[in-house]
Amino acid sequence: MPDEDATPRVEVTENGPYRVHGGPALVRTAQVETEYGEPVDWAPDDPIPTRTAEYDLCRCGNSSRKPFCDATHERIAFDGKEVADRGTYDERAYPYRGGELTMNDDVSVCTQAGYCGDRFRNVWAMIIDAADPAVAERIRLMSKLCPSGRLVTQPDGAPERDEIPYEPAVAVIENGPIWVRGGIQIVAADGEAYEVRNRQTLCRCGQSQNKPFCDGSHKEFGFEG
Repeated sequence: MPDEDATPRVEVTENGPYRVHGGPALVRTAQVETEYGEPVDWAPDDPIPTRTAEYDLCRCGNSSRKPFCDATHERIAFDGKEVADRGTYDERAYPYRGGELTMNDDVSVCTQAGYCGDRFRNVWAMIIDAADPAVAERIRLMSKLCPSGRLVTQPDGAPERDEIPYEPAVAVIENGPIWVRGGIQIVAADGEAYEVRNRQTLCRCGQSQNKPFCDGSHKEFGFEG
């Protein structure tokens, strides 16, 4: 029987850190932006060394060893209560239709990363023109870059939804959330598993109102790390 701990997963601990099991790659990344501040890509992953296959990542936002936990949450009485919906993406997402493209939108997991638009237009305005293949392709690319998976597209007749085939990894976004990629299981503090998805973002500033997932609060509070 395979060792259960060898399966990559992230466990949310009660009012404490994220405990990563199974040794998925831990990396840093950052948004690549145009001169106008528009995010258009992701910086190459920069590996973060870990001593073991199991490690704790800060989620209170106050560790002096970010991204690792240093037990500061014990001194500041961090309230990490999980309030996020535990249903499926499809239960929450609204499908927008344009041309032969469906763009699914789950607003509850938005990180405010900004890949959904530029200084001229956003994907919700673009979808009405998605009968134009160039517009449809642009929407598909922008949606795939969304770290939280709020936006997921699927052309008519395609066997699967559009996804970048990420290898399992835990990516620390500069001054932002933890980006869990490649279908890594996230498990709540009470032991219940959240839906496995290719892209999910976990709060690490401690301020999200949709814990354990990011809601973009790191921007409002000026989180650095």
